[in-house]
Amino acid sequence: MLPTLTDGDRLLVSYRRSRRGRVRPGAVVVARFADGTIAVKRVAGRRVDGAGATAWWLLSDNLEEGVDSRHRGAVPDHDILAVAFARIWPRPRPIHARTL
Repeated sequence: MLPTLTDGDRLLVSYRRSRRGRVRPGAVVVARFADGTIAVKRVAGRRVDGAGATAWWLLSDNLEEGVDSRHRGAVPDHDILAVAFARIWPRPRPIHARTL
């Protein structure tokens, strides 16, 4: 599958505390992985991490090329920084949630 976004795209995001910033499967989010890497990924769903806590499982749209939760593990709630809802540059368009 081709990626929804490419390098250099500018996104309009909503921080998690707002109503629009609700995390759900299919949403595109800005997240911090355990190693400190900040990435834009799609939410696949909830999983139980190694400590027994629930966390978000994130995947790349292009599974052959991307680094995601398959490589870095699930992401806890507090490390989901924002939810993207539109690409504003180079051509504005909404980012729709889709099922994986």
